[in-house]
Amino acid sequence: MDIQRPSNARAKKIRRIAYGTIAVILLGGVTYALSKLKPAAPSVDKGTIWTDTVKRGPMLREVRGLGTLVPEDIRWITAQTDANVTRWVLRPGASVKPDSIIMELNDPTVTKDAVDAEYQLKGAEADYSNLKVQVDSDLMNQKANEASVRSDYEQAKIQHDNDESLVKLGLGKQLDERLSKVKEQQLAIRAQLEADRTKIAMDAGAAKLAAQQAKVEQMRALYGLKKSQLDALHVRAGINGVLQLVPVDEGQHVTPGTNLARVADPKKLKAEIKIAETQAKDVAIGQKASIDTRNGIVGGHVTRIDPSVVNGTVTVDVSIDDPLPQGARPDLSVDGTITIENLKDVLYVGRPVHGQSDSTVGLFKLVDDGSEAERVNVKLGRSSVNTIEILGGLKVGDTVILSDMSAWDNFDRIRLK
Repeated sequence: MDIQRPSNARAKKIRRIAYGTIAVILLGGVTYALSKLKPAAPSVDKGTIWTDTVKRGPMLREVRGLGTLVPEDIRWITAQTDANVTRWVLRPGASVKPDSIIMELNDPTVTKDAVDAEYQLKGAEADYSNLKVQVDSDLMNQKANEASVRSDYEQAKIQHDNDESLVKLGLGKQLDERLSKVKEQQLAIRAQLEADRTKIAMDAGAAKLAAQQAKVEQMRALYGLKKSQLDALHVRAGINGVLQLVPVDEGQHVTPGTNLARVADPKKLKAEIKIAETQAKDVAIGQKASIDTRNGIVGGHVTRIDPSVVNGTVTVDVSIDDPLPQGARPDLSVDGTITIENLKDVLYVGRPVHGQSDSTVGLFKLVDDGSEAERVNVKLGRSSVNTIEILGGLKVGDTVILSDMSAWDNFDRIRLK
């Protein structure tokens, strides 16, 4: 006989609801706990990073840039007239003296003009000589007239003095004395007039000669110009140095102002250094500099700073004070380092990859005996080529990572292995 067992469905249902509730609560708690956990610190190989330790002491501020050696004395020789290049006498690289002929040009018009100017000058000089003879002759005639009148005046004066003496002695007539006096007075006036005419004749002659001399000088200047243009057909170096460039070809027609050749003195070189515009603000004329020619380092000083920025850089001219090493020549690539100042007692560290002066950056500082690194905000001050001043966020002895850590920008802590 079957016995009906009491039903426990209700109890099972209650147990299932209780178990489900507990499972949901546990799952929520675990999820919440996991959400509060920090992400696992990524691992970074120590061999791939670059670190440095914060120090205190003197820090030399420097800026660095690439550049080239260029001659201090460069002479561009240009064409003075329309001409054709007949032939090259010297080739680039040749040593030249001031009178060395580099090339020869041809222009028949210049030759004709020089000859015409020469004959015009000779004609003006002949006219001057002829005028001078004429002026001298006229002046001599006037001086002869003046001398004749003055002689008559002196004779009349003697005669008047004689007649006056006879009248006083009662031996002469008063009428004769009065007539001789009048004659003396008239000749005195004529003598003065002749003297004035002589002075005027001298001034007039000098003026005529000056006018003709001016014409002679004008013709001489014209001839000098035409002669210089004729001489310029033989292109000369003008300075001691080396012929660097001849940008024209034989047979080419050139116009006034066309560059024919470039000559430079290779013994007097300076360095043109390109400094980043962010660093050039502290560069000043007179600051010391060193130039690395790849074959030695020479000292110098800043002589010029370009006022404009080109492609993010400022050109700085450095005059070289020391003898240049062997192999130094124009257009040689060099490295230039300019000393800005020497800071006596500052907190500093090696310059981070993305560290700029007067900024705040996040750097990883080594902790736990170097097994991990945590991000700290560091305030940077004045910078140099390889070092930068620390204004806050680090202390002496702290070791920080200077290499590029942008791949871990989303992490505040990393593990080093």
